[in-house]
Amino acid sequence: MKILIAEDDAISQVMLKAMVAQAGYEPVVTGDGQSAYEILLKPDAPKLAILDWMMPGMDGVEVCRKIREVESDKPAYLILLTSRDDRKDIVHGLKSGANDYIVKPYDVEELQVRIGVGRKVVELQSSLAGRIAELQAALAQIRTLRGLLPICMYCKKIRDDKQYWQQVEGFISAHSEAQFSHSICPDCYKKYVLPELNENKIKAL
Repeated sequence: MKILIAEDDAISQVMLKAMVAQAGYEPVVTGDGQSAYEILLKPDAPKLAILDWMMPGMDGVEVCRKIREVESDKPAYLILLTSRDDRKDIVHGLKSGANDYIVKPYDVEELQVRIGVGRKVVELQSSLAGRIAELQAALAQIRTLRGLLPICMYCKKIRDDKQYWQQVEGFISAHSEAQFSHSICPDCYKKYVLPELNENKIKAL
């Protein structure tokens, strides 16, 4: 799993990269907010990002805000990293779209735990998006009959949306999951079958 590290301080950047790699993740490193934003927009973007609040060009809060403006069924998990520990700053950071917030100087073990939580959230989101895609595909395969159906008043054939005429059972089978088995209703039995049977009996005599 790739993790984006957006940190302009060289020492902090090296430490974060080493910690992420040691935990078994693939670090993707940048030193400014604009490039972090562009990386997160890529189709193969990391699904978890550690963003320093103070960065040149675009700060971490602005990156969070702009990323949340982009619709996605698999949104990135964003962790803000900052020396600001005032409650108002924390609220502001979370309202900007950050999923988590950790204050410098941070405890390495605590950050690893927070990254682990983020990974689980990302995996759940991915699983949920997959289930939704499966449901959408299933719904797309379920076709229902709606609206007016032009039917011939003599032979009872139905005209489809491509202007072709076909038997009723063929049309319904093509537009639903119904299967047909042919039988004879009582009225038709009296009107068609019974006279034919009687005629055959007379001929046999």
